[in-house]
Amino acid sequence: MEAILVSACLRGVPCRYDGRHKVSSEFEEAVAGREVIAFCPEVAGGLATPRRPAELVGGDGHDVLDGTARVVEDTGRDVTAEFVDGAQRALAAARHGGCTEALLMPRSPSCGRGVVYDGSFAGELVPGDGVTAALFERNGIAVRPAPGV
Repeated sequence: MEAILVSACLRGVPCRYDGRHKVSSEFEEAVAGREVIAFCPEVAGGLATPRRPAELVGGDGHDVLDGTARVVEDTGRDVTAEFVDGAQRALAAARHGGCTEALLMPRSPSCGRGVVYDGSFAGELVPGDGVTAALFERNGIAVRPAPGV
């Protein structure tokens, strides 16, 4: 059976920054018939649930991996190290499970693919990828945003 790594919050795990999950029927249809490896990079990186909202500042996840951007909470606290560590742990889990694809939470500073919040905490979106999505792409794991969320 083909394996796919998915954001744990999409599987019903209450691990989002607000302590909730984001299960949707469209998502369940997208993973039907596959072995699902649920993983939350933010929790794996050592962040609590619930936690302060965080956004990418100075670029996207690719820039964070290159050391030219950061991930910061709405309080200004830098959580870049936790996001990078969580992304590396997610990559290890995907490789261990034989995943070639990931279905991740849209707009997230970890999991966002294609668009992420702009770092102003005003709900504005900009083109870019989250830290985990960027690391997956760099390592040959196809990333898709989850449908229905």
